[in-house]
Amino acid sequence: MKTITMPSFGADMEQGKLTEWNVKPGDTVHKGDIIATIETMKGLIDMEVFDDGVIEQLLIKPGSEVPVGEPIATLRRLGDVAVETPPVKAPLVEKSAVPFQTDQAALISSPPPETTATIATQPDLALSAKQGHQTSPLISPAARHQAEQQSINWRALPAGSGPNGAIVLADLERYIQDDQQQSNVTTPTTAPHSIEQDINALKMRQAIAAVVSQSKREIPHYYLSHDISLTHALQWLKKYNEDRPPESRILINALIYCAIAKALQKFPAFNGFYQNNQFQPAEQVHLGNAINLRQGGLMVAAIHNAETLSPVSMMDKLKDQVVRAREGHLKMSEMQDATITISNLGDRGSDSILGVIFPPQVALLGIGRVREVAWVEGQHIKPVTIVSISLAADHRVTDGHDGARLLNKINKLLQKPEQLV
Repeated sequence: MKTITMPSFGADMEQGKLTEWNVKPGDTVHKGDIIATIETMKGLIDMEVFDDGVIEQLLIKPGSEVPVGEPIATLRRLGDVAVETPPVKAPLVEKSAVPFQTDQAALISSPPPETTATIATQPDLALSAKQGHQTSPLISPAARHQAEQQSINWRALPAGSGPNGAIVLADLERYIQDDQQQSNVTTPTTAPHSIEQDINALKMRQAIAAVVSQSKREIPHYYLSHDISLTHALQWLKKYNEDRPPESRILINALIYCAIAKALQKFPAFNGFYQNNQFQPAEQVHLGNAINLRQGGLMVAAIHNAETLSPVSMMDKLKDQVVRAREGHLKMSEMQDATITISNLGDRGSDSILGVIFPPQVALLGIGRVREVAWVEGQHIKPVTIVSISLAADHRVTDGHDGARLLNKINKLLQKPEQLV
């Protein structure tokens, strides 16, 4: 029997809110299946299971905030002996050490009495959600996406008109219309304000501050930077992209990420974790892609086995990951095992970045703006397109000599982009 616990999605995470179960007791699951949705300060994350087996018990009900590492379910793995567990008839609590067995449809979609009031009596959804104890209703993917775009706390809404009480787009549009009418009657000049959003934003800033403060306090950083000519890389890209539609073209970032991943294979001392007073290099290169969130803050999601990806595959990964991060559909495995982080601020206009290492990693690479400069080559000055790549590294593991060699290797790979395919 395996106990499934509330996972950690970063050093700045202390607890998470279990918003939805995708399984019920007795369901057979396989490695990689999404069994729950966890809400953190940085958004919604899909929780995977890492073993084949059968869900025995769900220990926590949706809406509960659970500390990292606390049990939330049990799994009977293949080969384990089944354990008879009588159903628990007592009412579910927000956070309970007593396992429960119940019908999943009723668990998710049946609202308690207080949510049956009309929407017009609940103009402040954030406040209602914090004061009530309802479980999350079902919601269609389209309605959920629309609610997130409109900053609507859909978990506080009553059951909708879809199957099993699911909220659909029509329900959401009716709510928005009713809410606007109510707003015009009561406070015509004041925009709706979400207390919950403000609290989450404050908590996120505090968590980020705690992590970077720990990093700068405990990790002896050193910094290097290298200006890299992109002449050959851009020529190769132009030739590759010329006969392809826009959605199939490769951007320069995909080539840079591929060069970084392959260079790290040659310099494993920058790819791994410093724990228990020693460095442990990672076997694969899982590039941590720092993604800016629309609501503020950032999250780091791993691009797994990046050293094996072609520029085409890397481009697909980058596009897919950014979309899922901002829609709240990143997987748990993407949030846990980045071996080095890349922070790319070039699209924000910065020429370079001097980053802060995310512990327990030992290095961070920064990518600046792709820009044209005056470049001296063979006693001649000419315009050349360059990018500045910086390195923040841990002096407990490497020295500046090693860091300079890593940046030089990235440079050499970008001068021969055809070798990255």
